[in-house]
Amino acid sequence: MDPSRDFRLYLSRRLRAEVAAGDHAFLGQVTRVLERHGYRVLPSANDRAAKAAAPDLPGWAMFHMEHPTHDRALVFRKAYHGPFWAIERQAQRWRWPVAQARFPLHRIDPETAARFYARWQRRLFGQAPQAARRDGFVYIPLQGRLLEHRNFQDCAPIEMLERVLEGEPKRPLLATLHPKERYSEAERAALDSLTQRFPRLQLTTRPMADLLAHCDYVVTENSSAAFFGFFFGKPAITFARIDFHHICLGADGFDRIADHAPAFDRYIWWFWQRQSINAGRPDAERQIADRLRRCGVPLDDPATDTGPDPTPQ
Repeated sequence: MDPSRDFRLYLSRRLRAEVAAGDHAFLGQVTRVLERHGYRVLPSANDRAAKAAAPDLPGWAMFHMEHPTHDRALVFRKAYHGPFWAIERQAQRWRWPVAQARFPLHRIDPETAARFYARWQRRLFGQAPQAARRDGFVYIPLQGRLLEHRNFQDCAPIEMLERVLEGEPKRPLLATLHPKERYSEAERAALDSLTQRFPRLQLTTRPMADLLAHCDYVVTENSSAAFFGFFFGKPAITFARIDFHHICLGADGFDRIADHAPAFDRYIWWFWQRQSINAGRPDAERQIADRLRRCGVPLDDPATDTGPDPTPQ
């Protein structure tokens, strides 16, 4: 086979095992689409040596949640929860087309969106969203690198806490650390100093769903917890760029957040059904082929794609 028709998937050992066993539905769909269009799909290790060699290999490549290493490479990741996926040219979500798109609120059927939203509220969180209330505190899910101001952020996370203390002068602030991050002694010391100076700020280990069910609103750099807060009807303030920014307020939004009530149901429907690949739909492989073409992958005649035309669900 022409090596230019190779398509390498750079995957962790776990994902490679799932693909080999036929247990990864989305990557199975991706593989079928590519093979139908004449590609040879090659699951590959994603270690440092493999990634360093990738630019010199012929064909195309796709990385899982990592920066593509050359101009014939893409990235894929869940759009916050399966079966919703993204395939893009770059890893920075705030640069994806969805982040640049306009949320067409008034073009979305409210009944369709309400049914979809309610179904996913139940699937993700059971009856907790229906029992959600506002108990008078702010939930602040922290991420990593607390002392660094990265270029997509308004400020360093530790400074964000200081700005929240200033912008929200009354409510208690409950912050959580990211369970997969390793925090330095300097970061821990900075947090300890803030909590000692401002008793309203507390670190907690309460689960995300419990905090979302009871907070008044969420403040974060760009944590996915804010996205999941939409399922509880909780508005968010973000201090960084992200792909789900459309219904969030910015860092200057403290005086408006209490009354901020966007159409959470229509937004979730638009984000997942129109801006993501829904691998659970009959036309998923058509969606995948369309997304690969948009990202520049040469595919044959669209007539070879399968699945019915997309319909609202």
